[in-house]
Amino acid sequence: MRDFFIPALIIGTVGTALLDLWNILLNRVMGFPLPNWAMVGRWFLHLPKGKFAHDGIADSPELPNELRAGWIGHYLIGILFAAALLLIWPGWAKAPTLLPALIVGWVTVGCGWFILSPGLGNGIAGSERPNALRGRILNIVGHTVFGLGMWGAARLLLM
Repeated sequence: MRDFFIPALIIGTVGTALLDLWNILLNRVMGFPLPNWAMVGRWFLHLPKGKFAHDGIADSPELPNELRAGWIGHYLIGILFAAALLLIWPGWAKAPTLLPALIVGWVTVGCGWFILSPGLGNGIAGSERPNALRGRILNIVGHTVFGLGMWGAARLLLM
């Protein structure tokens, strides 16, 4: 058990942290906005109340600890995707190759496009947002960075 959960925790956390650093770099260099984890937290906190889709998450009632919930959810999901990687490719952490990590990173794009984005009121793949194509490209690149981060973390665990 420990040989599974500890690597999943580390690999998912590092992959998610690298994605966050990537977003900060894009913000500082190109002026792209940072993800609004408070709105994601609001969405997470509305889920137990039975509210999945919002016309616009910013117009939904504010809830306590939204920002905290958004950050925690963001990292927990990264860890869950690392766990999925380890379940789908048993033994991968002992001999990590790039392609499985990238595949999982790319699959996570679909979760954002078909679950989170519509849930926030942004349409499928952000279709209701201005510059939807730019957002989609940034999603693909960002989640590629997430996959690279998971692979790099697994390689570091071997040392």
